[in-house]
Amino acid sequence: MPGWFAIAVTAAYGLVLGSFLNVVIYRLPRGMSLVRPGSHCPACGAAVRWFDNVPVWSYLLLGARCRTCRAAISPRYPLVELATGFLAVAVVARFGLTLLGLEAMLLVMLLLPLAFIDLEHHLLPDVLTLPGIALGLGGSLAGGFVPLLDSLVGALVGAAVPYAVIVVYRWLRGVEGMGLGDVKLLAMIGAFLGWRGVLLTLGLAATAGALLGLTLITLGKGRRDTELPFGTFLAGAATVVLFAGGTLLVLLGWVRP
Repeated sequence: MPGWFAIAVTAAYGLVLGSFLNVVIYRLPRGMSLVRPGSHCPACGAAVRWFDNVPVWSYLLLGARCRTCRAAISPRYPLVELATGFLAVAVVARFGLTLLGLEAMLLVMLLLPLAFIDLEHHLLPDVLTLPGIALGLGGSLAGGFVPLLDSLVGALVGAAVPYAVIVVYRWLRGVEGMGLGDVKLLAMIGAFLGWRGVLLTLGLAATAGALLGLTLITLGKGRRDTELPFGTFLAGAATVVLFAGGTLLVLLGWVRP
């Protein structure tokens, strides 16, 4: 199979999968079924016909508006579809059609909806994170990114570190510093990437979050207690670690080249 054809097929499947992830992102935090009813306009309830449900293309063709009521369609829809297609291609290019490729695909397809759901709702659904922990442990058992023991330790460290932060922050300031959703998300990341990977993820996410928070405060658009979607930062950082974690760990001196 020519390289360009494999990339095209992977991208096409990724775009279609992204269309489904949009359903997950919209319906899951609202407690809606992922199956029924079929695709419909959130504004008027009109069913979306198949030719208006083609990833990215339909959004552009419709001018980002519902065909029936002309309500605006969120740019999140093509953004998620494009991101999913890009990540699918990146996974196949980096890991190939292998067990590692399957494990990487599972991880990014969990991280993507979690990132967008937390960005909009400040929520990290257990229905994604808890099965994700099991999938990470199962992948390690089958010979994935890290050995099973590393995966188990990673899940424990991923849960223990943020939980300790929650307890200490509550004791010092009397309010929650993080949510339990972040605890479960980090446990999932640790199960996939091991204890080094989850600590690196936490460090990158905390740095990115602090920089954004300081920027918002400097611009007068935030305060010290402004709540940021930390799960979104964690999902982005874990994606970076998935693809470049080995190089970063060597640069930091955590592992030998």
